[in-house]
Amino acid sequence: MAETGAIDTLASQVGSISLSDAAATYPNAHPHTNPLDLWRIHIADTLSKISGVEKSIIFPVIAWTQSLDKGDFIIAVPALRIKGAKPDALAVEWAEKWPEDDPLVKKPEPSKTFLSFFIKGAPATQAVLKVIREQGADYGKAAFDGLRDPQDPSKGRKKIIVEFSSPNVAKPFHAGHLRSTIIGGFLSNLYEAAGWDVTRINYLGDWGKQYGLLALAYEKYGDDAELKRDPIDHLFKLYVQINKEMTAEKEKIEAEKKEGKDVAELEATSLDEQARRYFKMMVDGDEAALAQWRHFRDLSIDKYKQTYARLNIRFDEYSGESQVTEEAMAKTGGEMTERGISENDSGSVLVDFTKHVNGKEGKQLGKAVLRKRDGTALYLTRDVSELKGRHEKYNFDRMLYVVASQQELHLKQLFKITELLGYEDIRKKCQHISFGMVLGMSTRKGTVKFLNDILRDVGDHMHEVMKRNEDKYAQVEEPEKVADILGISSVMVQDMTGKRQVPSIHLHAAILMPCSRINNYNFNMEAMTSFEGDTGPYLQYAHARLCSIRRRADLTDAEIASADLSLLTEEHALNVVRYLSQWPDVFQNTLKTLEPTTVLTYLFRMTHVISSSYDHLQVVGSEPELKKARMALYDAARIVLHNAMSLLGLSPVER
Repeated sequence: MAETGAIDTLASQVGSISLSDAAATYPNAHPHTNPLDLWRIHIADTLSKISGVEKSIIFPVIAWTQSLDKGDFIIAVPALRIKGAKPDALAVEWAEKWPEDDPLVKKPEPSKTFLSFFIKGAPATQAVLKVIREQGADYGKAAFDGLRDPQDPSKGRKKIIVEFSSPNVAKPFHAGHLRSTIIGGFLSNLYEAAGWDVTRINYLGDWGKQYGLLALAYEKYGDDAELKRDPIDHLFKLYVQINKEMTAEKEKIEAEKKEGKDVAELEATSLDEQARRYFKMMVDGDEAALAQWRHFRDLSIDKYKQTYARLNIRFDEYSGESQVTEEAMAKTGGEMTERGISENDSGSVLVDFTKHVNGKEGKQLGKAVLRKRDGTALYLTRDVSELKGRHEKYNFDRMLYVVASQQELHLKQLFKITELLGYEDIRKKCQHISFGMVLGMSTRKGTVKFLNDILRDVGDHMHEVMKRNEDKYAQVEEPEKVADILGISSVMVQDMTGKRQVPSIHLHAAILMPCSRINNYNFNMEAMTSFEGDTGPYLQYAHARLCSIRRRADLTDAEIASADLSLLTEEHALNVVRYLSQWPDVFQNTLKTLEPTTVLTYLFRMTHVISSSYDHLQVVGSEPELKKARMALYDAARIVLHNAMSLLGLSPVER
């Protein structure tokens, strides 16, 4: 963070603003990281003198606008709650009284009950472009947000756990996991940039009777070389094969039962029973069975890591169902029995929520089985135990479950049981980030949607698109690598463009009403890989073009830093600056919506404004001083675009 620099210089020039005094009056203002906060402080100070309204009341209602024609800030006069006065008359009166020679803003424009403010070009250009260059990759970030006490950083940072991706070991990482991975990766980046201590957890489906079945399949048909080459693919094929055999076997047993034959011997030696016995050995700690399972798990995780690296995703912990001990589950089960939450039903253990939760909510939650008759614990017991264990281990302030909308009931039941057990403090910290599914996605391999196949197909398609422009294609050093990045960008941006979650500013409300109506979307290869329209390739092209201008201008960092920014007088230049100044506000707004589309909407608007400025603000060929000033503008635009794309998890390309 720039402690001194452009903002201090501008504040001293305005004269009326003392940043040290402002910190006490406006604790939510951070002008060193968000230049527009200096304008807000100034507007609040000036309007307070004109209107007699307290500064602390004015500051929070100064809203930012998303389209430049409506101004840079807007105040709804009724929000100031002045009794006995007509808001539209006050708007006109205050606009007339505004100083003609204001150093930062033009005279405000009244429109019905609103006042619109437009920032002045010279101070904005000087301050904003210098702050962006001073802060570089940190511009827009808000490290203060994650502090437990913003006044005392020594008290440490707030902790958040983001659980996302969570595929099933020995099954393909398919399109359903793609959405959780992209959204979870973005949310982790967002909270990290906001100064939180983020732990990324991948909670693998790595336990259960299906591993017994898989072990049998490997005994019969496994190939060590194939397992090493592509463990997930090999184990999946074995699993499909053994499942077919088990289904056929079950059908045979049913048919013989109907004929009145004795099927006891067939049932005792069936694959289903063998799998159950094998898994029982794992639960009982049989070392050979566990060693085989561990081998499958470790190989699968190594393969996942390669896929995640392509998506700029990393995890701090590979947890999983297997990591929840039988002791922890027995303890949770005991607590539920003691509190009368669970009950026995013909040998199985369940929770009947209608007995514990009144009205409609209880009916919606229904009944949930905790333990089957054979004593096997089901997901809810495991997940409640895992949640308690995580709170003990990390003492988190917040936890996000990034899980598909199909799991909504399960998570509602999980949160409600946690609350009924008396852990309401833990439950209040948890939130379900829900999302719809991907429709119409298929690959050359057929119906199973392996993520690596999807990424390969999109990368190949992108490569074909790139080859259509022979001149530009010849300039790209590693076309296959660039095609892969562009393909991944196209998948990620298509996934993030629509709203995925119901936004929630109030965490508690979000838990009481978990996000429900979220969109599915259609996987459209042609649309998403286009360089036209609001796509991933379009953003990559916008970034590459800014990099190209920098290369062709052939100016050093020192030359750009010495630019005379007062030469940037054109409206096109100011409009670019106005958009660049909004990035810290967009970041703050994204922390409220938790929507990647909040960032993307801003990015597409910003890049369109930059694109339309090129004909008016030529860099190469301009006289030397003007060339430096315009390069400083476009280099700041490149920094902001790079920062926002990186927050989304994209890898900005330079050619």
